[in-house]
Amino acid sequence: MKIAPEGFTFIAGFGLASAIAFFASSLLGMLLLLITAFMIFFFRDPERTVPEGENIFIAPADGKVIVSETVFDRAIADNNTHLISIFMSPLDVHVNRAPCSGRVLSVKHNPGKFFSAFKPEAFQQNENITMVIESPMGDVTVRQVAGAIARRAVCRVKPGDMLEKGERYGIIKFSSRLDIYLPADSDIKAKNGDRVTAGETILASRGKQ
Repeated sequence: MKIAPEGFTFIAGFGLASAIAFFASSLLGMLLLLITAFMIFFFRDPERTVPEGENIFIAPADGKVIVSETVFDRAIADNNTHLISIFMSPLDVHVNRAPCSGRVLSVKHNPGKFFSAFKPEAFQQNENITMVIESPMGDVTVRQVAGAIARRAVCRVKPGDMLEKGERYGIIKFSSRLDIYLPADSDIKAKNGDRVTAGETILASRGKQ
């Protein structure tokens, strides 16, 4: 099983602690061993089959769609965009993937609070990393949002980097949220309550597929 590199420290740390703890207490050692197993499960990074098509946007995260609506946010764009927010529980894969191919225009870390990622306050107030991708279908903004537990997001790319659709670009540790802003005239397929899979589920299309 492929493991996200951000998980190696957690897995090694709890694994070593469990080995040491067994000398003092088998119960404590077993508890730490279970935590180690959960860390392996949490930081898993399975391969995905990216759908074909030049004019489609795919899910950048695993989880449940909690917002799918047209919005106006001057911090994102000077016109309307369509916001899709995906909530990731601790049981979901937390590796993030590019929703489309394109060039990274900007990556910005925005300090903030740590409300539960499911709450409306998290929409604009939580700490986040915002990335803008210049794609043939228009600019797309993806925002990794920290939550009450997930206080660490990792973006592995920098401005000027090229991303392929479905390519891994980051991770958010533990339960969290990912917002994606698409051109407002996109043909949106994701609805509130939908379960989506990073790198595989088509969220929207624009133009001929």
